[in-house]
Amino acid sequence: MTIIDSQVHAYEANTPKRPWASVPNWPDHVTGDEMVAAMDRVGVDGAIFISAFSMYQYDASYAVEVQRAHSTRFGIVKPVNPDDPAVDDVVAEWKKIPGAVGIRIMLTREGKRDPADPGLDRIARSAVRHDFPVNILCWDNLDAGTKLIDRHPDTRFILDHLGILQPRVPPAPPEPWAGLPKVLELAKRKNVVIKVSGACTLSKEPYPYSDIWDPLKRVFDAWGFDRCLWGTDWTRAFAVVNYEQAVKPFLETDRLSSSERAMLMGGACAKAYGWSPKQASRQ
Repeated sequence: MTIIDSQVHAYEANTPKRPWASVPNWPDHVTGDEMVAAMDRVGVDGAIFISAFSMYQYDASYAVEVQRAHSTRFGIVKPVNPDDPAVDDVVAEWKKIPGAVGIRIMLTREGKRDPADPGLDRIARSAVRHDFPVNILCWDNLDAGTKLIDRHPDTRFILDHLGILQPRVPPAPPEPWAGLPKVLELAKRKNVVIKVSGACTLSKEPYPYSDIWDPLKRVFDAWGFDRCLWGTDWTRAFAVVNYEQAVKPFLETDRLSSSERAMLMGGACAKAYGWSPKQASRQ
């Protein structure tokens, strides 16, 4: 089976050449080359490289550089700015970039952005016009995310990180799956798929995180495996799990059949983004 990680962040060291907007609790650098080496060690064929908003905001130039160097390994996603009245032109230009497979919006509670914001409407319409899925981070703000998804039934959305707030450092929160009922309800909307990314960070147990499988089964049952995209959220998750620990539980669990594993760990991602490592290698 082809294994595609639905969310990774690579970045270079914080330098004046490309300074970070903020300094998260991540390693000093995880370059594209280092990301590929980590993938190779555990047999991940390709990944969706999400340009790191916390570091680079709306500048996806590093993702473009990495994709150019590793064109068969990465599809790339760029955050876009709802406050930019010319955002459609930005999306149109992004569509021309080799390996560009989607755009992203941040709808977290701390951003205090109304889901009826005209800028979000512009982005949703632009995504339809240019045939891109919209990745949406609303993990502490799922009600707002649901309202936006409902406002734009013709837009394809990809819900980041199970729609559930995940820790950047251990331990897991007291009730890590408290938001699950709303996530299951959202499955009724057919214009959205869900990233099962960062799930291991929600475990209260040590590796291999056996307690994640009962709540994940509810996700799989509600959404269907063809709408569930496995991912690691490396490097955001690095302080909780390392890359190998975020991959192997899904490869080795007996809670997935071979066909379910193939869909979860690659098939659904290829379908959602219209991209796979094998397709890229033939271009």
